[in-house]
Amino acid sequence: MLVEITQKTKRQRIPVDRSGFTVIEIMIALGIMAIMAAFVAPDLLDWLPNMRLKSAARDLYANMQKARGLAVRDNADRAIYFDTANDRYFLCTDKGADDDWTTIADNTVLATVTLASYGSGVAYGHNVNATPVGTTFDDDVTYAGDVLVFNSRGTGSAGYVYLVHQDASTTYAVGTRSSGVIKLLKWNGSSWQ
Repeated sequence: MLVEITQKTKRQRIPVDRSGFTVIEIMIALGIMAIMAAFVAPDLLDWLPNMRLKSAARDLYANMQKARGLAVRDNADRAIYFDTANDRYFLCTDKGADDDWTTIADNTVLATVTLASYGSGVAYGHNVNATPVGTTFDDDVTYAGDVLVFNSRGTGSAGYVYLVHQDASTTYAVGTRSSGVIKLLKWNGSSWQ
């Protein structure tokens, strides 16, 4: 009977799982990531301003499409007024009692877009080496009176708006032909694409 008791009280060994990372392995991995980040950070800093500028250009293109669509849908003129002095533009559905798109106070403004909202550096402008899509850059908005107007047929003003980031060599031209075709072009350093 004594033998049976000792066998029952005998403890069995449970295997211990020792998998995982040591502190040294973690430190080596962090060191490698820090070295990689040092190489990637400058590219990221160059990439960010260009993404902000690209986003602003695409939004302007979309707002031009919206103004054109509203003009056709509502069978009435719709416009975008470019306020170059304050780096913003207004999508307007009515020019107010004074019959002037540039007087924002009495216009019906559907949207106001401030270029600074895309991050610092996005503004009206162009790269020094860029050539104008049309005949001139004017004040970086070539629409007469800085107003793009679409009529009920979807046609309208011809011109371009040039956007640039102060830290980037990239320029975008967003504009329309009198037929209503809207174009988004990028300066590649030697030509518009």
